[in-house]
Amino acid sequence: MAKRRLKKSAKRKLKILGAKIALVVLVFILLLSLYNYFLFKRTLKPVSNEKEYYNISDFGFVRYTSISDYNKNGVDDITDILNGAKKFAEFNPKYVDKYYKGGYPEVEKEGVCTDLIWYALKNAGYNLKDMIDKDIDTTYGKGYYPSVGKVDTNIDFRRVSNQENFLKRYAIKLENDMYDIGSFMPGDILVFDDQSHIAMVSDKYNKNGVPFLIQNRDETQKEKEEDRLEETDMKVTGHYRFEYNDKIKTLLNT
Repeated sequence: MAKRRLKKSAKRKLKILGAKIALVVLVFILLLSLYNYFLFKRTLKPVSNEKEYYNISDFGFVRYTSISDYNKNGVDDITDILNGAKKFAEFNPKYVDKYYKGGYPEVEKEGVCTDLIWYALKNAGYNLKDMIDKDIDTTYGKGYYPSVGKVDTNIDFRRVSNQENFLKRYAIKLENDMYDIGSFMPGDILVFDDQSHIAMVSDKYNKNGVPFLIQNRDETQKEKEEDRLEETDMKVTGHYRFEYNDKIKTLLNT
């Protein structure tokens, strides 16, 4: 009799254990379903498809702004950088890949993709040429700028590779998935195809929540701010946000 009771007790414990496991699995499935529901909800397209473009707020996100205002003009750095890129876009300069003594092209007339970046940062008070030149000078031979053989301050700051290597060291690195709505904020800097091209995230978004690009990509481009990120064959391989920090402070003459 005692053995039968033990067997029944063991079976009862197994049933209770099985029920607990089933309950845990059920709760896990429920939580997973809720997570997927809210994730899907975050990525829903706007109800109306009639707008020419959307703002990040249309997708339930607050636009990112920085706490720093380096040039003390009453506008935060990220917004200043974006506005600088928009000014560049309004110039609609011709795409011309050329070497300039002194380094700078007349961006109102001509330039390449990298010229948009230094021009945009300049609008916030940052001299990208000086910062990159100083960083190359102080780290030369340490492998931070592998594309730099002989230093040439007339062109080094206008190379995509050097701009990205600078951003890797001094900016915030972010995810590369264009469909991660809320990750790609206006003023962010994108690098494509392992340093083949560089562009900036606009404050305009298409109906899928994918941002427009502000860029100077090639000779065929009609407008510098365009809904092209989903159409391009190039892959986003770098995503950065330029923010004032102690490391950047060491490069500034302040």
